[in-house]
Amino acid sequence: MLQQTRRATHGSHRRAVYPSLEDRRVIVTGGASGIGGGLVEAFVAQGARVGFLDILDGEAAALVARTGDGARHMPVYRHCDLTRLDDLAAGMAALADELGGVDVLLNNAANDDRHRIEDVTPAFWDERMNVNLRHLFFAAQAVVPAMREAGGGAIVNFGSISWHLALPDLILYQTAKAATEGLTRSLARDLGRDGIRVNTIVPGNVQTPRQERWYTPEGEAEIVAAQCLDGRIQPADVAALALFLASDDARMCTAHEYWVDAGWR
Repeated sequence: MLQQTRRATHGSHRRAVYPSLEDRRVIVTGGASGIGGGLVEAFVAQGARVGFLDILDGEAAALVARTGDGARHMPVYRHCDLTRLDDLAAGMAALADELGGVDVLLNNAANDDRHRIEDVTPAFWDERMNVNLRHLFFAAQAVVPAMREAGGGAIVNFGSISWHLALPDLILYQTAKAATEGLTRSLARDLGRDGIRVNTIVPGNVQTPRQERWYTPEGEAEIVAAQCLDGRIQPADVAALALFLASDDARMCTAHEYWVDAGWR
């Protein structure tokens, strides 16, 4: 149950505190920046033991320095190219060993570089599937033994609103993100009797430095106009839903998609 609230580090919003997340062992993929960085910050603030994988060493170091000050547990970073399965296996094993197991996996890493149909080659297809889909399964596969040993766990995959809206120039990204929702339901069915819950978070357009590469101020204004709510979605808004889905409060939530899109669809 929710027992108290904590003032967020940004703005005047008050954030929920989940006692069940304290000391939980959490792995975040693509955790150095953007939504991933927001996830790391949010779980560290809950007192969880957080490890994250990424290839952005500078951003990762800054995140550890920023979130670790005064934290119950310092976050742990491991450089890892998730498209290389040997590297992924080694990174997951190293974090699980350092954390003492795994209770929560946040499958966040992805890349939404734009592309045109006529430019897609078989090699580019494979590379995009590796970046945006394949590692989700193998990261989940890697944590299942530890979760079974612990008596359960939570896997949160990250989808995208893009394929639901059929946005342009994202055909391979959208194909992978559509498949993520199928992966979630399949894993939830096969792992449910082990007490492992699997869900997908579907973010809308989240205001991150990366997303601002793709949108002009006029484009951002169009997004807000299409939403039911004013304002731009922040990584902390996505992290708030991830905290709930990873906590014991969501003990009967599995096999579904949960949206953070301000009503943009």
